[in-house]
Order: sequence, then structure tokens, then C-alpha cells
Amino acid sequence: MIMFFIIPSVIVYSRNLACEWASDSIRANSVAPTFIATPLVDNAFDDEFKKVVESTNPLGRIGKPEEVASVVAFLCMPAASYITGQTICVDGGLSVNGFSYQPHA
Repeated sequence: MIMFFIIPSVIVYSRNLACEWASDSIRANSVAPTFIATPLVDNAFDDEFKKVVESTNPLGRIGKPEEVASVVAFLCMPAASYITGQTICVDGGLSVNGFSYQPHA
């Protein structure tokens, strides 16, 4: 089973900043992606490992950089003006099931 961990200190830091800076109308959020198809992932992992990652992800694929960028862009927009202190997981649903997704046969 593959395990992914969001760094808890980043989550706590984002929440603390959100509380501390809210009175100045400054929002603080974090984005937590898992495997994203970047040149680093392409070079660091072989195809067999990528297939394992894809099979354990509910959406059945590795994410794209633009999918993470879209979340970051949204958090910067006025439409997200009431969102602060949150960690948004961009992981294809992997964290929803406690990182223990078992693909159906």
C-alpha cells in the first residue's frame, strides 16, 4: 500500500496565519497535492510504480500540474474571499478514504 502524508506543520501554520491575519483581511490557505505528472515524477518513478499509484487513486490517474494551478488560482480570486485556514487536497480523492482506497476488481 502506498502512503502519502500531508505535512501537519504546514496545515497548522496555515491555520495559525489565517487566525492571526484575518483582522487585516489577509487569508491563508494551503494546497496539498499528491502525485502530479511533472518532469520530476516522470524521471523519478518507473511505469510500474506509476500504475500502482493510478490503481490506488479513486480517479484512476495521476494529476496534472494545471489541476493544482487551478486550485491555487481559485484561492486567489474574489470568489474565495470567505475561505481561510483551509488545506485543499488535490489528490484525485485519495485522502477521502484515509489513503486506503482499494480498487474494485
